[in-house]
Amino acid sequence: MALRLEVINPIEYRRWNDLLISNQDYSFFHSSNWAQVLCESYGYKPLYFTSVNNGRLSALVPVMEIKSFITGRRGVSLPFSDYCEPLVSEKGLFQDVVNRIIEHGREAGWRSVELRGGKNFPQDVPPSSYYYTHTLELSEDEEQVFDRFRSSTKRNIKKAVKEGVAVSIHKSAESVKEFYRLNCMTRKQHGLPPQPYRFFKAIYEHIISRGLGFVVLASYGKKSIAGAVYFHLGRKVFYKYGASDRRYQHLRANNLVMWEAIKWYCQNGYKSFCFGRTEPENKGLMQFKAGWGVKEKVIKYFKYDIKRETFVKDCPRMNGLHNRVFSKMPIPLLTVIGSLLYRHIG
Repeated sequence: MALRLEVINPIEYRRWNDLLISNQDYSFFHSSNWAQVLCESYGYKPLYFTSVNNGRLSALVPVMEIKSFITGRRGVSLPFSDYCEPLVSEKGLFQDVVNRIIEHGREAGWRSVELRGGKNFPQDVPPSSYYYTHTLELSEDEEQVFDRFRSSTKRNIKKAVKEGVAVSIHKSAESVKEFYRLNCMTRKQHGLPPQPYRFFKAIYEHIISRGLGFVVLASYGKKSIAGAVYFHLGRKVFYKYGASDRRYQHLRANNLVMWEAIKWYCQNGYKSFCFGRTEPENKGLMQFKAGWGVKEKVIKYFKYDIKRETFVKDCPRMNGLHNRVFSKMPIPLLTVIGSLLYRHIG
């Protein structure tokens, strides 16, 4: 069966998101809103390899072309996205789609093609790296969901309430700015520069202000001490960013932030809540997510080196001297570094 594959820009495609959710395996990262954020923030070029039959998606692999004098020209599906599983309705056509993308990359002078997902790859194709995802099944009965949490998670939620932590849901530009302040603190603690503010501004303009996400902030007294950013599309929820002031860690505000978001989504009829990706070596974060009654799954990334004509592995992830150096820098300097570097590392 021949596959008619078009390369389109979802930002310009009328009612793209409606078409997208006709495929049950969609994620928020396939949406036109996320494409707008990436294009506006970093200047990437959207190339969405798509096949539509009878008004439904039969194939979709979204790619952003990155042009960088540091990391070279390449195709990534998709930058700064936890996962973006290729959507191909017929397993036998999957390799044809991948071959078409590789051929496009060869003609465009790409160094590589990266797919953040690929469950239809043969077992003998080595992944470049892998992560874990944790997904919570939601229910209109929020107490039933609460009962599935680990006892330590329940205790931490109750502790935050007892300590007087207040949590509220926001959809304003001001709440995004307040979250960004916390995010800069958290990134510094981890020895990393923060994403540029223009990225979070684009998230507000193209996602939150359009009713596809919100910010949850926890306060103690009159001070914001923790927060998180959530996206949603169809009946699926995605927890994308979390941040906090480490000085108030003992109050367990992060647990209460997560619970308030989960309750809201339960009450509003959502069906699944993804906690995002986690590196295998990040045992603390794995433990935190595992405490919410989730299902754990491995997500594999694949990278094809076009010049060498083979799938390759990424370098091992590790903390090094650069993390220690970044952790000592003042936040204003880190924000400048982030605004310069992020578009090259997507």
